[in-house]
Amino acid sequence: MFEISDALRQQLLAASLGARQHSHSPYSKYAVGAAVLDEQGRIHVGANIENAAYPQGWCAETTALGAMLMAGGRSVKAVLVTGPGPDVITPCGGCRQKLREFGGPDLLIIAGDPRGIQQQWTLEDLLPFSFGPEHLKL
Repeated sequence: MFEISDALRQQLLAASLGARQHSHSPYSKYAVGAAVLDEQGRIHVGANIENAAYPQGWCAETTALGAMLMAGGRSVKAVLVTGPGPDVITPCGGCRQKLREFGGPDLLIIAGDPRGIQQQWTLEDLLPFSFGPEHLKL
């Protein structure tokens, strides 16, 4: 598993919590933030965005991955996702697969909320026996 310092964990937490403030979640009222750390050590953020054609919105992780790609990042080393608490949240199934596109089984996934960091896993823990880009190489 990719290891990061406590200081970097706190930076990711602050970035993810800040992203929650930009959530557009008028229907679920469940604001989610995500911060992804790319291969260059940069942090990219995103929030969930809902619309009236519910559930046609998109997740915070998707927004953060898009921001990473637009900034030139190509791989994810760690992601920190925050919700309102007190329940620990993880990326949904679709986001787990999106994260797999840009990170391997050892991708560090951290969950937090306004109280702080709550738990962590690898992507392999959350998406065992995953299908990734390497499966399509002939």
